[in-house]
Amino acid sequence: MSPPAEIASAPPGRGADFARGIGLAVALALLPLLAFWAVNVGSVPIPLDGLLAGVLDFDGSREHVILREVRLPRVLAGLLVGAQLAVAGAIMQAVTANPLASPGLLGINAGAAFAVVLAIALAGFDGTGTLMWFAFLGAGTAAVAVYMLGSAGRGGATPLKLALAGAVLTAFLASLTTTILLRDENTLDSVRLWSVGSLSGRPVDAVAAIAPWGVAGLMGAVLASRPVMTLSLGSEVASALGQNLALWRAVSAVLVVLLAGSAVALAGPVGFVGLVVPHVARLLVGPDYRWIIAYSAPLGAGLVIIADTGLRWVAGIDLPVGITMAMIGAPVFIALVRRRGWNLR
Repeated sequence: MSPPAEIASAPPGRGADFARGIGLAVALALLPLLAFWAVNVGSVPIPLDGLLAGVLDFDGSREHVILREVRLPRVLAGLLVGAQLAVAGAIMQAVTANPLASPGLLGINAGAAFAVVLAIALAGFDGTGTLMWFAFLGAGTAAVAVYMLGSAGRGGATPLKLALAGAVLTAFLASLTTTILLRDENTLDSVRLWSVGSLSGRPVDAVAAIAPWGVAGLMGAVLASRPVMTLSLGSEVASALGQNLALWRAVSAVLVVLLAGSAVALAGPVGFVGLVVPHVARLLVGPDYRWIIAYSAPLGAGLVIIADTGLRWVAGIDLPVGITMAMIGAPVFIALVRRRGWNLR
């Protein structure tokens, strides 16, 4: 006799959690290896002792200058941006019950990018630390606009309506951003690579300006993973469990803006990370968003490092990570959609 549905669908026990914990530890342990590999891709190899010396005992040599001014900031930026966008996507998919939710598809990245370009073009602001605040403002405004558009009409904010609203707003803001760049050559020259998503040329102070906000957002996401998991069960279930829906939706929105806004300020609108990585994590650990969020951080960081470095390693071609992520993310996402057969209504 088959077990009742409630028992059959019960969450795995401690053995499964132990296996998930081991998998997470392995994913985290692989990140330093990926970072060391990425730092060594180039004409000047940097051994492990040279890496440590360049960080702890800088002597001004060519090897140390390349490490500290070019390669290490790029790798650190990739780790931060990948982890932030992946975790932001996981939170968005949980809260909206929308498998297509991500900072790229729901207009968050486009809003942040438009605000940054507007601040540079109209006021001449520069410096990642300053532009970050405009990215936060643009990301937050876009999030509110998408939710309002997706909530209009019957049925409220359904996954399909949110996806359509995000696609429309993303296209609109992208066209405005492109118009500004085409009419202002100075702004175009300053953000040419950044506007398609790039880690190259990120100075150490830019990474340092973003890192505290990114780390705070990641820590906040981990601390809020249990309420986010409850939100993913639906409004009725979350209310029955005594959760304050308005409070935790607001907290989730702040975390998404913090993570995605600071990532865009540093690297530009890198797409597909927040869309694909949470689904990969879900395939590995199941539907529990406490684990999905935890896994998304190292998986996203690793994916961005591979996307930014892989083509340079194989063919010596240095493309912006936003382009290589589109090349990786589009077919992977199509495969995920075909496998899972989502109903967005």
